[in-house]
Amino acid sequence: MTRTLRSLAPLLLFLAAPVAPAQVPAPAETAPVPVWESAGPHLLEPFTATYAAWYRGREAGDATMRLVREGGRWRADLVIRGDRGLAGLARLSVHQSTVFEEVGGQYRPLSQSTVREALVFDRRVTGTYDWNAMQARWDGSLKKDRRRPVPLREGDMSGLLINLAVIRDARPGAILHYRFVDGGRVREYVYEVATEPETVMVGDMGYEALRVARNQADGDQTVFWVAAGVPTPVRILQRKDGQDEIDLRLVAYEGA
Repeated sequence: MTRTLRSLAPLLLFLAAPVAPAQVPAPAETAPVPVWESAGPHLLEPFTATYAAWYRGREAGDATMRLVREGGRWRADLVIRGDRGLAGLARLSVHQSTVFEEVGGQYRPLSQSTVREALVFDRRVTGTYDWNAMQARWDGSLKKDRRRPVPLREGDMSGLLINLAVIRDARPGAILHYRFVDGGRVREYVYEVATEPETVMVGDMGYEALRVARNQADGDQTVFWVAAGVPTPVRILQRKDGQDEIDLRLVAYEGA
């Protein structure tokens, strides 16, 4: 079983690090032509999105992304359930959550939690972002050096909030810069947005979507496809050594 979990490590790290009721996305041929350039200010709206999770070309389970309003605050959740293949054998599940505020159009994290469970481990991490002291701190199943206070800068976000920010900011040809501060780690993320939308097929559904890619120094790549009017990426793909590694494909979403 240890060998099984080791082979699933990329899936667990990627999904948990830094994705009208019963609305089903319309096929591309019936959807209006998206116009990102003329879009007005992006407004947060509650939603629930369901994804099929694929790992190295095989179905591994499903994932749910959710955005809910809690008074004057918001909460973003990601839940992953491994019920097929190696993930099913390991009984892998991940639940990540970030509570945040919208301040001047920016997403400011306040607290963050991650729970990773499988047959042979149960790991829990909680974090707080203190914007008065301008530092963040995490506790739980972490190495000692990742429990140290992390200095904050305006604009810092958790991985889940970067997913939302990509939806907010994607425009043809744009270069998007974010500072990832999550789980005791700090990283600079740069995304390049394609100049033209492309047709993305997810199952039997088609979307006209912008490709948003983050190319890493080691050659690995993370790609979002963002469709106008859809509150969450229609597809999230991680590629490693030129091969598809992790692939989340939108199955359905519903709004408030």
